[in-house]
Amino acid sequence: MLNVNWNSDWLFSKSEINIFDPTANGGDVETVHLPHDAMILEKRTEDTKNKHQTGFYPGGIYYYNKNFFVPEDWASKTAIVEFEGVYTNARIFVNGDFAGGCKNGYKTFSICLDEFLKYGQENTIKVVVNNSMEQNSRWYSGSGIYRPVHLHLANLTHIELHGVKIDTPEVSKNVATVLVRTKINHQEKLTKKVLLKTTIFDSNAEKVNEIITPVTLFGFTSEIFSQRFVIKNPQLWDVETPHLYHAKIEIVEGTELLDSSTENFGIRSLSLDSEEGLKLNGKPTKLRGACIHHDNGVIGAATFADAEERRVKQLKEAGFNSIRSSHHPISKSMLEACDRYGMLVLDELSDMWTRSKNINDYSNDFLENWESDVEALVEKDYNHPSVIMYITGNEIQEAGTPKGAKLNRDIHSKFKVLDPSRYTTSAINGLIAAMDKMGEIMAHIMGVSLEELAAQQAQAQEANNSGEGSDQANSMQNILRGPLADAFAVDSILSETLEEFTAATDVAGYNYLTARHEIEHDSHPNRVVLGTETFPVDIAKLWRIVEENSHVIGDMTWTGYDYLGEAGIGIFYYDGRMGFMPNWQSSVAYIGDIDITGFRRPISYYREIVFGLRKAPFIAVERLNRKGQTPNQTAWMWKDNIASWTWNGFEGEVTNVDVLSNSPTIELFLNGRSLGQKATGEREEYIATYEVPYEKGELLAVSYDSAGNETGRDYLVTADKASQVSVDISKSILRNNSEDLAYLDISLVDDSGLFNNQDSKIVNVEVTGAGTLQGFGSANPEIISHYQDNSCETFDGKVLAVIRAGQELGNIFVKIQAEGFATKEVEIEVKSIC
Repeated sequence: MLNVNWNSDWLFSKSEINIFDPTANGGDVETVHLPHDAMILEKRTEDTKNKHQTGFYPGGIYYYNKNFFVPEDWASKTAIVEFEGVYTNARIFVNGDFAGGCKNGYKTFSICLDEFLKYGQENTIKVVVNNSMEQNSRWYSGSGIYRPVHLHLANLTHIELHGVKIDTPEVSKNVATVLVRTKINHQEKLTKKVLLKTTIFDSNAEKVNEIITPVTLFGFTSEIFSQRFVIKNPQLWDVETPHLYHAKIEIVEGTELLDSSTENFGIRSLSLDSEEGLKLNGKPTKLRGACIHHDNGVIGAATFADAEERRVKQLKEAGFNSIRSSHHPISKSMLEACDRYGMLVLDELSDMWTRSKNINDYSNDFLENWESDVEALVEKDYNHPSVIMYITGNEIQEAGTPKGAKLNRDIHSKFKVLDPSRYTTSAINGLIAAMDKMGEIMAHIMGVSLEELAAQQAQAQEANNSGEGSDQANSMQNILRGPLADAFAVDSILSETLEEFTAATDVAGYNYLTARHEIEHDSHPNRVVLGTETFPVDIAKLWRIVEENSHVIGDMTWTGYDYLGEAGIGIFYYDGRMGFMPNWQSSVAYIGDIDITGFRRPISYYREIVFGLRKAPFIAVERLNRKGQTPNQTAWMWKDNIASWTWNGFEGEVTNVDVLSNSPTIELFLNGRSLGQKATGEREEYIATYEVPYEKGELLAVSYDSAGNETGRDYLVTADKASQVSVDISKSILRNNSEDLAYLDISLVDDSGLFNNQDSKIVNVEVTGAGTLQGFGSANPEIISHYQDNSCETFDGKVLAVIRAGQELGNIFVKIQAEGFATKEVEIEVKSIC
């Protein structure tokens, strides 16, 4: 089956496009190349009903048209268009006739074009995207055809789309069995005899085995053919050495090649039990996990392969070995990147089932579509060795009901029928699942009657109304974290409420129910537990539980990478505002270990140290410009700190300096003077805090083992006033496919090249030549500028520009200028994709 990239030259408009005269739209029509996020181009407004959930971005109705010529010989072929993701409520028309659609904005779906085409002439496909119903997402969703589109063209005898499934049922160090199942569709009346030829190549492109099977294809049938291979001395796929094989499948009639397909796969085995936990190729493996959303920061939800690969690479470098796609199916591009980099994947079906979290969300359509959604998810994931687990749902409100438990069993069973080799879980939030029993549970925990509890709550509410006590958000956080949270997590009423739902899947997935992780083995010795969503600040406690309990297979922090929408969950508000509220202009969650520009925050290094992966210490300084101010914080937040010793104007002011280390002892030096040794390591939760008066110069942290030998060092040096911009570019050569990206990390530095994150400048970017500016912005969670503007103020001394190649050959010229600084020029070559 010929796979044609169908991403170029679409007409886009916010109103119906006149296919005969696009100019009739009054200049509203433009030519775009996919992937295309229409929401990131919208003007953010304070009065949108989406509010902070989508970062104050509104949705809309969008029209995409593509004209394409259909040769006469297509009449003897079949043509299928595949959409990897359209948000949302997509309706597809071919030559004016309705051809199909998809209500799920994260689902890969395809449309057969055959009955709609006009041969030997121009044809038109129109995609109508309706994201006008506000309050349909709890995060930034994006809008439009935000993932790639493919045209598949095949002979009447062909391998079906997603018709090759590869399993590795037996794996050992010396030999592995590979089972290749190929579904062949024969759309002709006459019986045909063909050869099914499958060749397997290793990661070095060396041929390792081949099977040629004669098969008879009967008229108008679709049949699956199996071929079983033995691979000697297999190169196993794992997180350290992600070796990939590929299988080339061909249908041959005589000397004619009727169809072919190439599929990448990995040879690896999985096992799971409560005694030895999760094992990959027989090796115990703990999930150092990150939850992630699907947007790509300053470029919005547009799914570029370069953007997905960059995130996976950065997460892997930060110490993660697994990601949870929250709360929707992951993109194909990210799966491919995870395969290449050795990142394990937990792919998630949906954020809701039949009970809504937003009035216009997918709960309105889930019940009638979930089976086909599961089928599409498995189809997409099947041959990817990175995928180890499916998640049936996130924080499902029905989890405490018999009907909810039954639906969980049904979804689990559907996954198992389609893919018995992988495991299932569901991300359970006890607060949400037991909301109607909260009064009963709290009274049970506190040892009072429901009446007494009601009286106490009324008294607390009265104090709150008079300005005393906590507000509602703080009250909820008291339940989410601390002793009360632990008591809630293990309460017998909650346990009984969740029991049937939890038993439906292979793994008990818990969101913010940490106290259950360790004790589950006592009451359920066969149960495997995973922290599917946890607070970043609890990583030291959480990882101890993971390491000490074989039945606890890992931890997934919320969240590994920052994202648009859910704005304010992690923002340090010093002006009295509360997080998780509609605080205009907040656009970013600001809760990732890595910010939206790809810069690692101190908690990322803290996590890497807790994991035991970083031997050197790390210095983090609480912001001196916030000294004496107290922020409002949500339960997801850690400290407002930064790796900087540049605080000009704050000489003599005392600040807290945290030295993070997994060594037993550290010593901090200021300009060569020792500030003393302190204990660190696990007993101190890997942190030693010093009160240090600011003076220019150098902060140096040295770590020591128990014998007093140095194990590592980290230092911060005061920068002089910023005098120039420094540019670090990810690629200097791009392909002319309108899909390659170059990332330009732009930072302020002094005369010696030392990074200065205290100074602030408006940076302007001008792009000319064979490319365009795809996105430009900073990690500022309350950014005022638009991510498509060509000017932006630095945040902590940095901004990020993303450059997109065009379709013309030549060079892209990027001029970067900050007021008072010399202009920096960057040149990127655009070469042919051939």
